[in-house]
Amino acid sequence: SLQVHSKSKLSKVNSLGMTESWNHAALLVIDMQKDFIDEESPVRTKGGKDIVPNVIKAVEVARQRGILIVWAVREHDPLGRDVELFRRHLYTAENVGPSSIGSKGAELVDGLVFREGDYKLVKTRFSAFFATHLHSVLQGAGINTLVVTGVQTPNCIRQTVFDAVALDYQHVTVLVDATAAATPDIHLANVIDMKNIGVATPTLQEWSEIKA
Repeated sequence: SLQVHSKSKLSKVNSLGMTESWNHAALLVIDMQKDFIDEESPVRTKGGKDIVPNVIKAVEVARQRGILIVWAVREHDPLGRDVELFRRHLYTAENVGPSSIGSKGAELVDGLVFREGDYKLVKTRFSAFFATHLHSVLQGAGINTLVVTGVQTPNCIRQTVFDAVALDYQHVTVLVDATAAATPDIHLANVIDMKNIGVATPTLQEWSEIKA
């Protein structure tokens, strides 16, 4: 089971995952784009489609709490000049590569929508912090608590979370059933690694029940 916290451990979730005010929290929604979720995409995360309803719900809860929504998305140069070397073969003059700027595949999956007041962050590597201004934006907004959703756990989720820990965010939470990997085993192994560095790992339901 991916529910790594029982109800008896909810107090630990609270101590790691809550803040005095939700105004100091941000929800990171990472790579929930059609190219990484849709079944016909060659770069999809196999477990991604299953978590879409929970990511939608997490965004709804965050909006109700007044939490800043940060959409961390990939938007690549059509010729792949800003893509990791191992993926550049997917970008040619004849083929539109994954999450190319302006492409259908770069759009958010159905059910997820940018709204006024949200923040869009474009990244070209796994971590939402690498070579971006995310940390400066969050610091300027007084954010000390991060809640992470999206795909995929061993890559963009894990690297973003490890960077957040390295940058001394006071509370970092990964919603275990609003994040996904290619298989449940890969997902759970990475969740355990993040839990071992002090990251809270509640389910969406557990997180939704936490009171600020």
